Amino acid sequence: MSAAAIILALVTLQRLGELMLSRRNTKRLLARGAIEVGARHYPFIVAVHVAWLIALWMLGRNQQVDWLLLAAFVVLQGLRLWILSSLGSRWTTRIIVVPGEPLIASGPYRYVSHPNYAVVAGEIALLPLALHLPSVALLFSVLNGIALFIRIRTEARALATFSRPFARAVP
Repeated sequence: MSAAAIILALVTLQRLGELMLSRRNTKRLLARGAIEVGARHYPFIVAVHVAWLIALWMLGRNQQVDWLLLAAFVVLQGLRLWILSSLGSRWTTRIIVVPGEPLIASGPYRYVSHPNYAVVAGEIALLPLALHLPSVALLFSVLNGIALFIRIRTEARALATFSRPFARAVP
């Protein structure tokens, strides 16, 4: 098995684990009275991410690895862990808001409004580039940009409507 295939297997397992965590957190949040917002665009986001992985498997599994770009991708995984720990049980792949709860203002959220989306944007570009697939990086960066344009606007409206702004909360 090539190094690229091992990397893709690890990334795929990571994504599946994140989906399981998201599903668990979503169920718990909904049980607490949370509201899902933006469900209509969620299938597009899923399709972009699934197609990205499929493209990487089809085109990149036997590619040489640019270890410097892969190292940058690994740094993003550290940022992802910081994000997950900051959001705790409130992290999901969907937009789920518990009415009246304060916004998270700890961890990377002290510095950036949407750090998870910045990490995802970096991942979608870096991993294909690490596998010498610039066209895949470009195509999926554009598709992800469209998805994030919709999602960030939807999420901002939901948080402004249902959350208590400017309060500090630790999950």
